[in-house]
Amino acid sequence: MTQSSTVLITGGAGYIGSHAVLALLDAGWRPVVIDDLSTGWRRLVPDGVPFVEGDVADTRLVEATLREHGCQAVMHFAGSIVVPESVADPLKYYRNNTAASRNLIEACVGTGIESFIFSSTAAVYGEPDRVPVSEDAPTRPASPYGASKLMTEWMLRDTAAATPLRYTALRYFNVAGADPEGRSGQPLEDASHLIKVACQAAVGLRDDMAVFGDDYDTPDGTCVRDFIHVSDLAIAHVAALDRLVGGGDSLVLNCGYGHGFSVRQVLDVLGDIIGGPITVRNAPRRPGDVSELISDSRRIRDILGWHPRYDDLATIVRTALEWEKRLLAMKRGCG
Repeated sequence: MTQSSTVLITGGAGYIGSHAVLALLDAGWRPVVIDDLSTGWRRLVPDGVPFVEGDVADTRLVEATLREHGCQAVMHFAGSIVVPESVADPLKYYRNNTAASRNLIEACVGTGIESFIFSSTAAVYGEPDRVPVSEDAPTRPASPYGASKLMTEWMLRDTAAATPLRYTALRYFNVAGADPEGRSGQPLEDASHLIKVACQAAVGLRDDMAVFGDDYDTPDGTCVRDFIHVSDLAIAHVAALDRLVGGGDSLVLNCGYGHGFSVRQVLDVLGDIIGGPITVRNAPRRPGDVSELISDSRRIRDILGWHPRYDDLATIVRTALEWEKRLLAMKRGCG
């Protein structure tokens, strides 16, 4: 299989999926996008990329799309991702993440797909015994979101044992930032990502932002996370796909930089960029949040030869801020 092969991207009109589409195009692949646009944005799909509006849980639609476009591989991003919402509405997450993924995997097996890249999460670890967290750490999800993703990993593991399907599950840490060329970013106005929300406050779309918990067992009392730039994450997906279609076996990889920053450190960096602090209010801890989550990223670097380009918190924040400015201009009819 060559890099001119066709890849189906589920959720390719969403935040991470749209960046993966750009990375695939840059690397010479032919992406095809399927997205129900519940959280995606049609304009994030580049011109010339085939687009199907539909639900990945619709096995017949997915099978027809795979056959029509001659797809040889699948990257699966579609799903729900908000941890507190998953605690309040677990069945939504088991439907949108676990059950829908089961149907998608069935469609892949039915059409002979042998390479499958899965958008998983570090939330499968829950509150880790130690940090950095390696792929061999116990999986004890603290939320239905994490559990729903772990269940999909199990389905892939068992399917790979019974069929020719091979997979790579990429466990994301905290994804942030936007395409440095301004081609894509986080489209949702009501997104819950820390850096997204902080940048919205910086451009005046929010009056303030909440810091959920300031009494964690961390240096400044706020949660510590391993923030990875979305474009570096997208490049990791392409490297994982290259390996799989080249005959690589199934595996699980952490996607992070291997170091973390607290909520307050992120806000300090944003303040430096904009020349002053945003308004912050303290709020109670959110259900499902853990105090510290940092990746052991040695395996992905060693196996995929992955070398991050944007491992700098100021770069991550600055690209996210530029994207919010662009969205605001578009909203006001200025661009």
